[in-house]
Amino acid sequence: MATASGSTTASLAGRTYLVTGANTGIGKETARALAAGGGTVILACRSLDKTQPVVDELRRDTGNDRVEAIGLDLADLASVRRCAEELLATDRPIHVLVNNAGLAGVRGQTKDGFELAFGTNHVGHYLLTRLLLDRLRRSAGPGAPARIVNVSSESHYAAKGIDWGDVRRPTRTVLGLHEYEVSKLANVLFTAELARRLPAAEVTTYALHPGVIGSDIWQRRAPRPLAWVAKKLMKSTTDGARTSIWCATAPELSGETGHYYDNQREKRPSRVSQDEALARTLWDKSAEWTGLPA
Repeated sequence: MATASGSTTASLAGRTYLVTGANTGIGKETARALAAGGGTVILACRSLDKTQPVVDELRRDTGNDRVEAIGLDLADLASVRRCAEELLATDRPIHVLVNNAGLAGVRGQTKDGFELAFGTNHVGHYLLTRLLLDRLRRSAGPGAPARIVNVSSESHYAAKGIDWGDVRRPTRTVLGLHEYEVSKLANVLFTAELARRLPAAEVTTYALHPGVIGSDIWQRRAPRPLAWVAKKLMKSTTDGARTSIWCATAPELSGETGHYYDNQREKRPSRVSQDEALARTLWDKSAEWTGLPA
């Protein structure tokens, strides 16, 4: 479990954690802490070649050999389906899904025709979560529901809604900031809608803001001098992982679901993110886009 500082203890042994985008940034530090606590940790990442050295590093640093990688490109729904099929081909439980991977500051469109940030940050995670839901529900134990942790951002406060036409077109703004905000709003809406649809005794859900982090998500897109200065002013990836680890492991959260957290505390999300009609529409459209029943 996580302590108040975000560190873990060996009580995570026997539990399996799937973390997307875990070969860098806060995803890597989340995976490190879960492995240090004795959990089985699966790093779901786009490039297995880049992820295997991270697996080796985490095994070495934590003394835990139960760290592995699986291929997942969230911008390609066929890749998401292959990842889920590989995970479901075994009888192994999945106790916690950490939807951590995020893309920002990149313009374009996914292979399946979604705005790049929205398609990667929301649609890919929506499909992965839906495909793994039955396994998550079956992995719950008495008083220990499975968990879904969605890494959102305080940027969701700036999004005033979702333009259903825009999310099916290439990125329109220069830096993609507006599109990123909309994708993070979708993360919070999805978290709340999952909570309304799932028995809390089986699966609990959490959305969170990790802080303003000096991670690769923006740094790799900024000019080098600006990226260096910004990184000095931001939280470290270790600090940024604390709320993710807490939501994934803290016993005191086992009875909570559908809420939004910042700095290891519950916080009221934006007014728009509490719009149940919008959340239902997002769910229904996401189901239609991914070929799943609503």
